[in-house]
Amino acid sequence: MITENITSVSVEFDRDLSGIKNLKELEELRLKYLSRNGLVSNLFEKMKEVPKEEKPVIGGKLNVLRNYVTDNYNLLKTKLETEETTTSQILDLTLPGKEKQIGSKHILTQTVDEIKSIFKGMGFSVAEGPELESDWYNFGALNFAPDHPARDMQDTFFISKEFLLRTHTSPVQARVMEKHQPPIRTIMPGRVYRNEAVNARSYCMFHQVEGLVIDTDITFAELKGTLVYFAKQFYGNSLKYRFRASFFPFTEPSAEMDITCYICGGKGCKICKHTGWLEILGCGMVDPNVLNNFNIDTEKYTGYAFGMGIERTAMLKYNIQDIRVFFENDYRFLKQF
Repeated sequence: MITENITSVSVEFDRDLSGIKNLKELEELRLKYLSRNGLVSNLFEKMKEVPKEEKPVIGGKLNVLRNYVTDNYNLLKTKLETEETTTSQILDLTLPGKEKQIGSKHILTQTVDEIKSIFKGMGFSVAEGPELESDWYNFGALNFAPDHPARDMQDTFFISKEFLLRTHTSPVQARVMEKHQPPIRTIMPGRVYRNEAVNARSYCMFHQVEGLVIDTDITFAELKGTLVYFAKQFYGNSLKYRFRASFFPFTEPSAEMDITCYICGGKGCKICKHTGWLEILGCGMVDPNVLNNFNIDTEKYTGYAFGMGIERTAMLKYNIQDIRVFFENDYRFLKQF
């Protein structure tokens, strides 16, 4: 009796298989024959009724049936999937072409590249250094005594007692002076870290570009001329500028440079806090103590240094109100640049 059922199921499967036209009908075929309650599975359940001496023969026939049904199902499935894929890939040459979306450099990278280009045009080279620094390079070599109050001006991420995440790119200046004797004419771009509360105006990680020039007969007038030239190249020739006295441990005298607010034209607005001026960088003549730390003859050489924040520079130029947008990877913001 079960032998007749095996033959009947095989014939019925061949008939059903010949009528399959798509993957949906093929899935219905699989459920009918190969599922847990399918015809083939039911035949295996009936093996309980087969006499013991006949089980090897009947079991062999059932295995042949199951393999036959499974193999033919898989062959037809592969064929139908290939046909559907081929159909979906047919090109309609009458459709308009799709414009390729090409990525671009991040606005901070663009800003750094523009700054580097301007200073390279003035004969500056580019130097880089490690972001994990020793206390010596980050503070000691730059005229920060262990108890110097200026250390409190920077909230530092200390990794250990001796090592920290650099708070400025000035350690690269120290490394340049350590390896090279004057003349030196170099800028130092890179990431820096400070333990500050994250808000619209500050972030715990940001970028700086600093510069260092050491040679004979270097004066504050040359420093001013270099920075004014940079500012006019970057922000436009129509700006006005001013230098205000300031303090940095590694420069003396020190100054901060302001330019007229290009949003209001110097009349006063929210961006410039109604002063008409925007601070863009700090600068000054290199303190002789710093030069002495690297055995540079202070009787022969003088120098100047300057530094600016890249995020602040980009925010001023492109009227960006919140520093956090640089790091959020929001496509709506990034695609504007």
